[in-house]
Amino acid sequence: MATTTGSTDGPGGPPATAKATPPRLLVDALERATALDVPAEKIAKAVRDALSPGKVKNALSGTWFGHAVHPPLTDVVIGAFTSASLLDLLGDRSWTAQERLIGVGIAAAVPTALTGASDWADAEPADDGVRRVGLVHANLNTTALAVYAASLAARRRGAYGRGAALALAGMAILTVSSYLGGHMSFTRGVGANQTAFDPGPREWTYAADSAELAVGEPKAAVAGDAPVLLVRHEHGVHAIHDRCSHRGCALSDGDIDGHVVTCACHGSRYDLEDGTVMRGPATAGQPLFDAREADGRVEVRLARRN
Repeated sequence: MATTTGSTDGPGGPPATAKATPPRLLVDALERATALDVPAEKIAKAVRDALSPGKVKNALSGTWFGHAVHPPLTDVVIGAFTSASLLDLLGDRSWTAQERLIGVGIAAAVPTALTGASDWADAEPADDGVRRVGLVHANLNTTALAVYAASLAARRRGAYGRGAALALAGMAILTVSSYLGGHMSFTRGVGANQTAFDPGPREWTYAADSAELAVGEPKAAVAGDAPVLLVRHEHGVHAIHDRCSHRGCALSDGDIDGHVVTCACHGSRYDLEDGTVMRGPATAGQPLFDAREADGRVEVRLARRN
């Protein structure tokens, strides 16, 4: 079944896909489910209020790690639960290994859920599809966790057949939820470095007229196809990529304090001198540009990808 590319499915809906496979039909329907907006917005606000920028938010976002920590943590949960069911299917009747694996999965589910909630709550209002899918993803994960907990309880009561059946049911739920999680990460870019595919020009490229730059004030410019943040200081012009690596907001809309810029969307802070992250939730630094002035023009070129 094919749909016309470039068309849309109505207000707030995602663009039509080139080939509407059954899984994609499901996720497209969820992205259009406006009934999910009210609970999603309330929960996201509660998470943001509880996790203001700082050490806890940095830890959950993966600022210390260099990229989001939620995806690798999901491997622990999914791997442990799936391994338990594989042992069941292979006829292992010792049961101890399965119980331990399910216990590991349950224990790992808590930090995994916290990191996922932190990433999901930062979705912008324009990312309503992400919020809707993420809410369903979280509920499926919670359901799967409850089913696996019931499986563990059944095994400990000696009802091994029931425990194995419950684990298989939990794995089926987790498979659907994992697809939704992959959609958010790999299709919608949650957790991905938003500057990865346009770091900026490698040759000297015009960005702005020198007269447009006031001391200590952010200036949004474009060099080639890349958005650039320019800030004049007493010793020259600093230039970094203007699209925040976290969720793509314009850093030129943020606050400048000396050599530090704070993103207006989620509070990530970057050093204007080298583009490094000074505070999360961002995990990747900003591409850094060399800047020079000549004949009333400011030109930039890529110095380093952070």
